Amino acid sequence: MPNFFDEMYADEASVRTHYRRFQDWLSTQPPEVIDRKRTEADFIFRRVGITFAVYGNDAGTERLIPFDIIPRIIPAKEWAQLEAGLVQRVKALNMFIHDIYHDQNIVKAGVVPAEQIFRNAQYRPEMQGISVVSDIYAHIAGVDIVRAGEGEFYVLEDNLRVPSGVSYMLEDRKMMMRLFPELFAHYKIAPVAHYPDMLLDNLRSVAPVGVSDPTVVVMTPGMYNSAYFEHAFLAQQMGVELVEGKDLFVDDNAVYMRTTRGPKRIDVIYRRIDDDFLDPLAFRPDSSLGVPGLLSVYRAGRVTLANAIGTGVADDKSIYPYVPNMIKFYLSEDPILNNVPTYQCRKQEDLQYTLDNLPELVVKEVHGAGGYGMLVGPASTKAEIEAFRQRLLAKPDGYIAQPTLALSACPTYVDAGIAPRHIDLRPFVLSGKTVSMVKGGLTRVALNEGSLVVNSSQGGGTKDTWVLER
Repeated sequence: MPNFFDEMYADEASVRTHYRRFQDWLSTQPPEVIDRKRTEADFIFRRVGITFAVYGNDAGTERLIPFDIIPRIIPAKEWAQLEAGLVQRVKALNMFIHDIYHDQNIVKAGVVPAEQIFRNAQYRPEMQGISVVSDIYAHIAGVDIVRAGEGEFYVLEDNLRVPSGVSYMLEDRKMMMRLFPELFAHYKIAPVAHYPDMLLDNLRSVAPVGVSDPTVVVMTPGMYNSAYFEHAFLAQQMGVELVEGKDLFVDDNAVYMRTTRGPKRIDVIYRRIDDDFLDPLAFRPDSSLGVPGLLSVYRAGRVTLANAIGTGVADDKSIYPYVPNMIKFYLSEDPILNNVPTYQCRKQEDLQYTLDNLPELVVKEVHGAGGYGMLVGPASTKAEIEAFRQRLLAKPDGYIAQPTLALSACPTYVDAGIAPRHIDLRPFVLSGKTVSMVKGGLTRVALNEGSLVVNSSQGGGTKDTWVLER
């Protein structure tokens, strides 16, 4: 047996209970039918424009994210544990962000070192003392979950700035229902199609005080952004305008959208633009993507930004090791979901351990994302490891290290047929007047044999995620 948890097979001879009906169905499908369905899926995704821009890729600026037709199935009991843990974690993270921009009790208590917050590249002193509606900063959180060992779930990463991928979760489900409608008659699968309605309700619930019928927009950097499809998709699904910075302006301490009928007041901006580019008067003066004066309106409480400015300080990898302590500090609860054990290379003892064990560890930049700037020790050459050692020695506080987890695997269609491939899961948690989430998420799959890197920018694919309702 492999040394990783297999989502579908308990051992070589038996299928896990929640996969048995699917296995029975799969065993009756002729290979030519499956191939035809896979080709149809690729054709439809390309026609609809479900592509992902890959920066610096000489082969072109866009490509299709591979879609696999074998779903990842999660039993109701497992999901209940995951959901409880995710709600708990996101509540604590929102309390942490509010605290560091106000009373800073967690710093005074010595739970999180001050320098880890106030010297963090994502800390925004402009947010100090600013009140936001319902004290919510991370309105949309995409939390990356992995499964390792005997099947235990771990949180790998908290994405709180501009988490992406929910459009692929929704489109993967639509595709499976289109290709294999008979499967949905056999399983009681929790729906995910109502996510855009939940998102809109959530955004409306955090409108500025006194606004009863808020106008919501999605703000995009533009069509050349890697996640532009998602920006347009979510705006269309919510029935709101997709805008760029040039479509908005500030006047009389309010934000307006230019329309053919004249200016229209905007109350909530679901922004898919990083902090630095939001307002050239407050952050990067060379930004042509933002809205001059936006921060002053935001500070006055006359527009809501989702997610809030300064939220990124809580999803930095240097803060990640402290989240279990945050949960205990703010909620007086033990964490339901565990972190992956993490070595902070800014600490001499942790740095030495990391240097001594580079071939066995995964080392990540604390500000990194997308699978870039990292070392996967077991998959690296001696030369790559030694080169990374020099980077680590030059700037140890810029890295964390973790054991190389044997991520769980799910059967996946590859060129050679069906074979196990490693996966993770990104559920999306919405915080407003309440904390809510659909029963599902984006399952990402590392398509290369033995690879543990599931990011779309690194060649990963996606699967539909089925959460069973009973």
